[in-house]
Amino acid sequence: MTDKKLTVQKQYERYPNSLPFFIALFAGIIGLYFLTSYICTFKGLSDMGFVLAKNAVSGILSPNVEKLFSLEESCVPYLLVETFAIAFLGTLVGAVLALPFAFFSSRNVTNSTCAYIGLTIISILRGFPTVLYGIIFVKIVGTGPFAGVLTMSISSMGMLTKLLIEAIEDVDKGVIEALDASGCSTFQKVRYGIIPQLSSNILSTIIYRLDINVKNATVLGLCAAGGIGAELIFSINGRRWHDCGAYLLGLVVLVLSLEFISTKIRKKLATGE
Repeated sequence: MTDKKLTVQKQYERYPNSLPFFIALFAGIIGLYFLTSYICTFKGLSDMGFVLAKNAVSGILSPNVEKLFSLEESCVPYLLVETFAIAFLGTLVGAVLALPFAFFSSRNVTNSTCAYIGLTIISILRGFPTVLYGIIFVKIVGTGPFAGVLTMSISSMGMLTKLLIEAIEDVDKGVIEALDASGCSTFQKVRYGIIPQLSSNILSTIIYRLDINVKNATVLGLCAAGGIGAELIFSINGRRWHDCGAYLLGLVVLVLSLEFISTKIRKKLATGE
């Protein structure tokens, strides 16, 4: 209780010195708000826009039942399985690539030069949006789910490596120093000192990325990289709103189901039960 009082007292004493910073920060936020509002102007909806919005809402609320339950390749069940397959394989390959690269890029495992090189490569990979990777791989290997898997793999590798590096560099340094003093090699330090501390964290991060990849696999339809996103885009362009409603309903069910399952798994990993 005393420590809490002392902490509050210190914050109270520091507040007058921090007040100019908060005022400048608030003024900067207000200035950015007006600047972005000026750039991103809303010009209103046209009469055709209202008609299209009405048709879209009515079609989405009354989805095409045949598309929902048919097992053909252009229907919801098959496309959902394909979308999940793209996300799962992309996450798996990305995780396999990210794990060794994360250890290579961690300062407490390798030297600072290797870590700097690894972080630079990861920053470059993370600098490109997922859709751009999708366009590149579609041009290289053609349209279809394989291009989506390659896209998910590279984009997953960038994010997973970044998160894993942060986790690796936050491990208990005492264990690493003890293994170092025992004459263990780098591989032995990773195997017996770091991985046991991070196994649940690694799995939780990979599951979280899988959840993201299911949503990203839908966006890949913009560049014809497979999954339900491609058919969704085609139905929107063709004004087939009832088909669009079926695809959206199936996508919502898939995302919510995966969200529920992944949340349960991450909670169990966090609590260790």
